[in-house]
Amino acid sequence: MRMQALPPAAPGNLSRRQALGLGLGVLALPVLPAFGAAPPAAKPLVEVWKSPTCGCCKDWIVHLESQGFRTQVFETGNTAMRGRLGIDARFGSCHTARVGGYAVEGHVPAREIHRLLREKPKAIGLAVPGMPIGSPGMDGPEYGGRRDAYDVLLLTGGTQSSVFQAYR
Repeated sequence: MRMQALPPAAPGNLSRRQALGLGLGVLALPVLPAFGAAPPAAKPLVEVWKSPTCGCCKDWIVHLESQGFRTQVFETGNTAMRGRLGIDARFGSCHTARVGGYAVEGHVPAREIHRLLREKPKAIGLAVPGMPIGSPGMDGPEYGGRRDAYDVLLLTGGTQSSVFQAYR
């Protein structure tokens, strides 16, 4: 059986086969952002190790998610992970996290984590030792609006740290 070529369509008129081919070709093109627009940035993933019963850790995670982070939670406690990430016990708190190659210990505000990822300092990460009232996750109605002063520390190794941001 021999196939015959279809006669070319008149200029400005497409045959059904040509129109179908053109339509399928357009559908196969990748979707491109509007001219000059950058594709949306992916939300950074924060991996969190915490106790399964800690309510303030859950509140801190809600804070992170409301500020543009995705989270993955491991409810296995955080002591072992704190040690694996090189965080000295004196900087300890109730949860430990990892984001963008950095460690995050305790109730660090999302604003400072975004800054850390933007500035990329040479450091282990950030810590808010203890559980200061008024820090994210420790700021619920049960605290009656109380806000204690605290520092977000930049951990540079061992017991070395400096104040990354003071909250007064």
